[in-house]
Amino acid sequence: MPSIVGNIKINSIGSSAVFNVGDSLYISPKTTSKTFAGSGSFSTGDFQFSTQGINATNTLDPHVSDSNITST
Repeated sequence: MPSIVGNIKINSIGSSAVFNVGDSLYISPKTTSKTFAGSGSFSTGDFQFSTQGINATNTLDPHVSDSNITST
């Protein structure tokens, strides 16, 4: 169904954002990322307690490409 759009002001759009005005059949944002974190890094909630000995996060990644994204 056709739409009538008034004034639009865009302050900023992120790298993986989607901006759509009016009708749309297919919206498919494409992004990929990789996160490295040590032990106990993603503990969430109230009163967290974690103990770790000596630890290290291995960030060595010999792959040339991990997530190949293609548009259709």
